Amino acid sequence: MSKNVTFDFVINKKNNTIKISREFAANISLVWEAHTNSEILDKWWAPKPWKARTKYMNFTEGGS
Repeated sequence: MSKNVTFDFVINKKNNTIKISREFAANISLVWEAHTNSEILDKWWAPKPWKARTKYMNFTEGGS
């Protein structure tokens, strides 16, 4: 695994989109758990003293 991880944050004002690309120095199963478990994800997006709350998460085909 590379010690030089990447992080890209691109804003496209013409298309009103934001693309975030990030490389993690961690096992893929751990990264997947952090992005699919709302309790972990909320803490990652909003460290103390801020708060984030996931309203809905559906990781099935066609989900959101």
